[in-house]
Amino acid sequence: MIMNTATQVSERRAMRRFAMHLPALIHSADRFQEFITETLNISARGVFFYIDGQIAPHTRIEVTLTLPSDVTVSDSVRVRFTGRVVRVESGPAPRMGIAAVIEEYEFLRTPGLQAFSSDPQIRA
Repeated sequence: MIMNTATQVSERRAMRRFAMHLPALIHSADRFQEFITETLNISARGVFFYIDGQIAPHTRIEVTLTLPSDVTVSDSVRVRFTGRVVRVESGPAPRMGIAAVIEEYEFLRTPGLQAFSSDPQIRA
């Protein structure tokens, strides 16, 4: 009996992912590194982004980003969450893809991530 390999692979994600390109500030706990990047997708339990550098699996990270008003159906909300890198993959050279699980989060009262956004619409 021949089985389709697609049926053999089980989906490990528990939550739906949303393709959201949001400016993000990443702090790596192990080397005190800081990266400015953009998320590719995000869910209630995880996030994926590319960085120009390396972060090892199991590294604790802190991510700060702003959820726009069209997502919150209210005002934009700045969020900071801590998490752990669960997967590192090669990206478009020299970038690395980072998948992280979200462990804790908090809402911040300060304005959005305008200070490091290259998009003039986000800074406005």
